[in-house]
Amino acid sequence: MKKIAYIELDTHAEIAGNFMELIADSKDFEVDYYFSERITKRIGKHHSNIHLSENTELLNQLNQKKYDLVIIGTVHRYFNLFNEITKKFNTSVIVHNLNFTKISRFQLLKNIFKKDFKYRLKLYLKEDLLSAPKVFQKAKNLLVLDQSLAKDSLKYLPVFYNQFQVSNNSKIFTIVIPGAISQQRRDYKKVLQELTKLNLDQSQSERLIQVIFLGKAQGKELRWLKDFDNEKAENVSIQYFTEKVSQPLFNEWMNKADVLWCPIQSETQFFSNKEIYGKTKMSGNIGDAIKYGKMAFFPENYRSDFEFIINEKVNSGSIIFDFKPENSYDFQKELSKNKILADLEKVLESLV
Repeated sequence: MKKIAYIELDTHAEIAGNFMELIADSKDFEVDYYFSERITKRIGKHHSNIHLSENTELLNQLNQKKYDLVIIGTVHRYFNLFNEITKKFNTSVIVHNLNFTKISRFQLLKNIFKKDFKYRLKLYLKEDLLSAPKVFQKAKNLLVLDQSLAKDSLKYLPVFYNQFQVSNNSKIFTIVIPGAISQQRRDYKKVLQELTKLNLDQSQSERLIQVIFLGKAQGKELRWLKDFDNEKAENVSIQYFTEKVSQPLFNEWMNKADVLWCPIQSETQFFSNKEIYGKTKMSGNIGDAIKYGKMAFFPENYRSDFEFIINEKVNSGSIIFDFKPENSYDFQKELSKNKILADLEKVLESLV
């Protein structure tokens, strides 16, 4: 049986949790998990193979055992530590921002002064920020979580699988927009413009539509939602939340959804460095769609090989409102836990 160490000290607890759930059924791989206290709390599980760790002690912990493979879940800090690990172990790194892997030392230095100065200065002085590119260069393999991004030397690591398959039998067509309500990340102006068009679309006047903004709304976005709520068509209802959405409530609405609407912005930034969704960065809504077994509408410029992703028509949301839930993808067949585990084991075998 091959031995793997999976490290997550920073973020992306859900990805680590998915990996853990999948590999628990494997007869070929045994995994030790090294999590920070924050990640351990978010995982919410305590097993003998989960080791509480931090950057000052992780290297010593790894040296006490012999591993065929070390997987680092996030390299957004602790660059001095991860450089040492890539030197000593057969290391694969999960990449969440492809452009960040290619950023120059000079650009990293410049970006310290653009935002979050105190935090970035700490990364520079204490965690060897300028050595970040070396971590990705020294890693034996770079892994991505969207198969559409698996080009050149990047390998696809399948960790998302279908966990829910709940049909909504309500007569109301339910559209769920998952994620924090922020115009920086998603184009909520466009969403409200498309919903406003329903006032003029007589063909849609008989269909009852509810749109759930499944994330915390505040600031100008909250004002937009309140204003729209006073002007919307009679057959349209919306629901939004002014507090953080709990996981049980999130699960409930995702299960009730007939379809997901993911109006993500085409560009974002990581460490003041441009990233492009579908090209250099994956949207977390891909994992949402797989987990809950929902067809999902993405902007036309989001490139994805997943068959359950439907491209919006530019300047016309009618394709969303005309969608028939029965025109769906068989998530349980194509993305079942057993199938994804088999795919994951093949990838891991190529990494050890």
